[in-house]
Amino acid sequence: MKMRRFTPGPLMLMTTLMVIVMSHAVQPSRAQAQSLADSADSSSTVAGTPPAQLDLTYVRPTAKIKLRNYLFDTFGPYPILGAGLAGAFNQDRNSPPEWKQGAAAYSQRFGSAFGIAGITTTTRYALARAFKEDTLYYRCECKGVFPRLRHALVSTFTSRRGQDGHRVFSFAALVAPYAGTMTAVYTWYPGRYDAKDGLRMGNYSLLGYASGNLALEFLYSGPHSWLSRMHLNSARRGPSPASQP
Repeated sequence: MKMRRFTPGPLMLMTTLMVIVMSHAVQPSRAQAQSLADSADSSSTVAGTPPAQLDLTYVRPTAKIKLRNYLFDTFGPYPILGAGLAGAFNQDRNSPPEWKQGAAAYSQRFGSAFGIAGITTTTRYALARAFKEDTLYYRCECKGVFPRLRHALVSTFTSRRGQDGHRVFSFAALVAPYAGTMTAVYTWYPGRYDAKDGLRMGNYSLLGYASGNLALEFLYSGPHSWLSRMHLNSARRGPSPASQP
């Protein structure tokens, strides 16, 4: 009997990523003990000793930074390039077939992909604001490929909250990709498309977001990088502590 080769789909990949999140991400923020002055006088360690404090390397972005990142993520070169590639891919696959071929068909597919990306980004930022979350990406302070890989994947489903930036499961990050594709399915896609297609497309959108996090984590984007010279170095990345006074 011929065995059928098993190929994992996007839903299984998303499930795997969520298992990683539930296993490693939603943990209490790690506290760091505050140093005490080295003194022989026992009165220096009385009840007034400050309690342990959280790691303060996190810097919460200002409203101006969030607005700048939103505009860049919605109308900047990355979503335009992404929509162009998605439009070309769907044109090659003739998907949806009702849109046919030709320049007009490609324009329709490009506009569809750009619209989905815009709705996805707007939903992510709007929900993050409503839930007081910070969904910008912060590069890992750890070292090693696998810890950084795990950090990038975990960041796909989590966000920062509070002044200490503790990590929480993000409803905004999970819902946003499906908001964009569901809107497309029930607004401008052919009538035969339904919720199942919206979920399938949303899975790919979520995979694309995870890939973006991996790129932000591993691709060098310092002040002397090619991305910086091209002024493309501000995509959904949070402020660094070094940039603060």
